[in-house]
Amino acid sequence: MPTAVRPPAPGRRTGDRATPRGSGAFAPRRAPGSPRLRGGIRASSKRLTGGLLVVLAPLLLVMGKLVLLQGVDGGDYATAAAQDRLRSYPIAALRGEVVDRDGNPLAYTVAASRVVADPTVVADPARTALALTTLLDVPVSELTDQLSGEGRYVVLAEQVSPEIVDAIEELGLGGIFFEDDPIRLYPAGTVAGQVVGFVGRDGDGLAGIEHAFDEELAGRPGERRVEVGSGGHPIPSGIDESTPATDGSTVALTLDADLQFVMEQRLDEACQDGATTRASAVVLDAHTGEVVAMGSCPGYDPADARQTDAELLRNPAVSDVFEPGSVMKAVTLAAAVEEGVATPDTVLTVNGHIQAGDAVVTDAHDHEPIDWTVTGVLAKSSNVGTIMLARQIGDETLEEYLRAFGVGSTTGIELPGESAGIFAGSEDWEASRAANVAIGQGVSVTTLQMASVYQAIANDGVRIPPRLVASVGGRPGPEPEGTRVVSESTADQMAYMLEAVVGPGGTAPLAQVDGFRVAGKTGTAQRANPECGCYDGGGYVTTFVGFAPADDPQYVVAVDLERPTSSAEGGQVAAPVFADIMRQALTADGIVPSGTPRPDFRLTGSE
Repeated sequence: MPTAVRPPAPGRRTGDRATPRGSGAFAPRRAPGSPRLRGGIRASSKRLTGGLLVVLAPLLLVMGKLVLLQGVDGGDYATAAAQDRLRSYPIAALRGEVVDRDGNPLAYTVAASRVVADPTVVADPARTALALTTLLDVPVSELTDQLSGEGRYVVLAEQVSPEIVDAIEELGLGGIFFEDDPIRLYPAGTVAGQVVGFVGRDGDGLAGIEHAFDEELAGRPGERRVEVGSGGHPIPSGIDESTPATDGSTVALTLDADLQFVMEQRLDEACQDGATTRASAVVLDAHTGEVVAMGSCPGYDPADARQTDAELLRNPAVSDVFEPGSVMKAVTLAAAVEEGVATPDTVLTVNGHIQAGDAVVTDAHDHEPIDWTVTGVLAKSSNVGTIMLARQIGDETLEEYLRAFGVGSTTGIELPGESAGIFAGSEDWEASRAANVAIGQGVSVTTLQMASVYQAIANDGVRIPPRLVASVGGRPGPEPEGTRVVSESTADQMAYMLEAVVGPGGTAPLAQVDGFRVAGKTGTAQRANPECGCYDGGGYVTTFVGFAPADDPQYVVAVDLERPTSSAEGGQVAAPVFADIMRQALTADGIVPSGTPRPDFRLTGSE
């Protein structure tokens, strides 16, 4: 059967090599049974791409992290690294000075350092200890133990001088550092120590002016931030930023250090007489109320405050109270004169005793009736005559005058711990209490309060609150406002009668100062016995308060002596102390006596 001939497919020619449709290239002929190459290439490409991704992904992450660290966060990390090497050290402010009225230093601060160590940084404790032992005056064994500890902070020495610090720095010892540790010095020792006060270990004021003006004296500390290396030493080209400290202000007092010294010497003598357990004195400028001297015995040295009995670390002149006794009669008589009840020449028939409720009050010695002038009542310190005048005044009126003179309230002195004293109002006075208050018993005051009472009389009847601080940081303090207590006429009449106390026939001839006219008053008050809370066996507190010159007052001096085992009177023991202190105040200030004679005083009605 003949073979059928198939017509050629489109695009093919008989005898030609077959070509793909629509392609100009030759297609190789695949042998029967061989694999298809197109599918194999695709499988290999997928495996290669996957492997490449596995390798590239971590690389991209690492590269991204490097870009982030170096490009974006590089500054932050560099700053953090620098901050980790920064050390902050406080810069102590030098505490301000305390000076007297002439600028003489009573307290000041010198620079010093505390030597500390970080044992974890000290490479060779024994060798470091050997290098420091002579400079710090600390045994090698002790230093070695400290430098071998496990802590990061140990104090090797305190209050080291700048010269020693410089010598240690030159050694370049790793792990040794310095902190400001200033030294507070009190060059006058015990002189004015109770007024100046002292500071604690941390430099804070704990008593006196140091405490009252702690903020002004302390100043403001600064800070130094430095970049340190592995040994703890500053890197020369590293960060070094400092905020300077602001030193404290100088506090200038109204005290006269020379007079203060003499006064304290005289008080110390009084405390060594075998009977006086405490003695206090205050000197005021009669016209300004400025405290020129103030102190008590026993005193203390502020530099040794830590080794001093805590009971002594106070200022008794402002904190301790006592019953003033007859020195308070000046207030009662001033009220009588101001109220028109009496004049210095008014005559009273005074018995030796007087009934006061359920009690009988006597003069120092009972006597038959005597015709005394009011001047004589004061000069002889008659309890009975004073009570007679007080009854004419009235309890409420007497209380008003006592409070106007400052009794029962603080003076406002710039010192901590001031007492207001003890003074109950007249509504609580029974007959016996009223009698006692008029003569200075049943009321308690401080030495400063009594000085302030007499300052008002010496200053023509105007009381000016006492002050102790003249300026802070060169800025004068506010001038205290005076208060008129009695008229100038009454003040003059009181000065006349108080001068009679020191004159012939008075109770205080030992208060006289050669060449000067002196006015003042004695006081001898029973002292409460702390063992029983009663007067039995308590002894006495003797006082003398006065001013001079009587015809032109410049200074007021108040003295009180606590004498538990003595019955001596104020005119015998307190008046001489007053005279010595007043003499120094007048002569040192160059006060010249007026030369006017003392008046002739009329003490009795028969004169």
